[in-house]
Amino acid sequence: MPSRRYFEIDVFTDRALYGNPLAVIVDADDLDAAAMQRIATWTNFSETTFLLPPTTPEADYRVRIFTPRQELPFAGHPSVGSAFVALTCGRVEATRGALVQECAAGLLPVQVEGDDAQRTIRVQAPPARLQTLPAAQADVLCAALGTTAARPPQRIDNGPLWLTCDLADAATVRALQPDMNALAALCLQIGAVGACVFGRERDGKTDMAVRAFCPADGIPEDPVTGSANAAIAAYLHAEGGLDGYGRRYTASQGREVGRDGIVEVHVDAEGRVAVGGRCVVVVEGHLNL
Repeated sequence: MPSRRYFEIDVFTDRALYGNPLAVIVDADDLDAAAMQRIATWTNFSETTFLLPPTTPEADYRVRIFTPRQELPFAGHPSVGSAFVALTCGRVEATRGALVQECAAGLLPVQVEGDDAQRTIRVQAPPARLQTLPAAQADVLCAALGTTAARPPQRIDNGPLWLTCDLADAATVRALQPDMNALAALCLQIGAVGACVFGRERDGKTDMAVRAFCPADGIPEDPVTGSANAAIAAYLHAEGGLDGYGRRYTASQGREVGRDGIVEVHVDAEGRVAVGGRCVVVVEGHLNL
């Protein structure tokens, strides 16, 4: 029976059992998309990734990313976690602190700082396309969230499509109790992976509170979501909302589901967004398939 190296790690945290869990299959060269989807449904994590040889000399490795329902062209915590596992198992080496990830969204730069448990990984998100959500859909979104938006909600496509809502302050974000059935129906209608909300923190520990809901994919609330945080950063950059943060800030996500992770967000002068953080190996073993 073939044996494949298998990792379960927590991403956007330096503590096991916090952050966002991720399953990574290292030896995925001979698996087709149907097999990958079946494995991702079996792990039942928000995402499962498969490490593959790159198809271009510009890339160091290739990754495919699956939720329990579908393949994604890009996702943040799977990209950060896959780079961490590729380094941990010796599949790649970070020459001069840099890698290039190949995924369905294209070639993405990866920055690596530190070693082993002190390693921080940042992945550049694909360029975001922003569009104001039509008023009727915005009303449905706010009704499903059970709140009002500080500014018009946006459709933001950076690989996955996020319905993105500014709620102004962290207290409003943390108090939400969304109608998951209504959110799932809206996401299926629009083709969005989920809805993400954000508000400014006042406790001085982090800058932003974030939550992300993906009930259409069987994930009522995702613990810590890199692509959602990248979408929010693109929104803030476009709206001039980075004032007071410079071009770097930290976001707290996952506290409401007991996972409390930290995302480091960087936005350069051209508006390119990178998200990153620490990772912890929780399970290392083999899949017999």
